Amino acid sequence: MANVLPRNKQLAILRCLVGGCSVRATERMVEVSRETVLSLLVRVGEGCEKLLDATMRNLKCECIEVDEIWGFVQKKQRHVKKDEIQSDVGDTWTYIALDADTKLIPSFLVGKRTAANGLAQYIDAIEAAFGHDVDYGQVIKSYEAEPAGSGRYSPPKVTSIEKAIVFGDPDLESMSTSYVERQNLTMRMQIRRMTRLTNAFSKLTRNHRAATALHIAHYNFVRRHQTLRTSPAMAAVISATLWSMDQLLDAALNGEMP
Repeated sequence: MANVLPRNKQLAILRCLVGGCSVRATERMVEVSRETVLSLLVRVGEGCEKLLDATMRNLKCECIEVDEIWGFVQKKQRHVKKDEIQSDVGDTWTYIALDADTKLIPSFLVGKRTAANGLAQYIDAIEAAFGHDVDYGQVIKSYEAEPAGSGRYSPPKVTSIEKAIVFGDPDLESMSTSYVERQNLTMRMQIRRMTRLTNAFSKLTRNHRAATALHIAHYNFVRRHQTLRTSPAMAAVISATLWSMDQLLDAALNGEMP
C-alpha cells in the first residue's frame, strides 16, 4: 500500500528528527503514531544513504579528518548476553570522514568497533583505499582519568597531544581533528538517539543507520553552515543551490535531484 501520509506531515516529521527531537516527541508534536515516524525515518534514511553514495563521488578533497562517535543499540555492551546476536545489539560506532575545507561529510560507516570497520586498522584501511598516494598522519590525544564525584559527567581533560606521520609527507603543524570532533557534537545534538545521558536510544541497527544517513544528507545539502554561509555540498561544488527539505525528501524517495 502506498504511503498516504500527507506531504506536510512527512516534512514536519523530518524537520523534528533532524532538529534533535526523539521519535516519541515527534509522535506527540506531529500527531502521528510512533510506527509512522519510524517507517518514514527508515524509508527516507535509506534513501538518503543511496543519495549520498551516488553523489559523493569524484570529489576534490585535499584535507580529510576522520574520527568515530559512540552510540548503542538496545543496550550498552556490558549488558549484552553471550547468547544474543552480537551484531544486532550493544555498542555501535559511527565512523565519520569530513573535508576540513568545505565541511562536507563524503563518507560514513555505522558498525562495530572491529578490525573489519577499521578502528585500530585505520592505517590498513587507508592504504587499501589509496595506497601511499596520500599524506597520512595521526593525532593522538591522551585524557586524564574520569573524575569521581559531581564532575564525573564533564568531558575529560586532554593531558597531551601527539602528532605522528604514518606515511607520505603530511603537514604536522596544520594536522587536526577539530572540525570532525565539532561534527561529533553536532550529531549528538541533532540525532536524539545519540544524545548522552538520556533514555533515547536505537532499538534496531537499521533505525540507527537510517537516522545517521538522514542527518548527514540534511547536513550536506540542506543546512546552511554558519562559517561557509552555504551548504557543504555547495562549497564542494556538488550542488548549485541550497536544498529545501522538500527537495531532500524527493531526492531520497524518488531520486529526483533539484
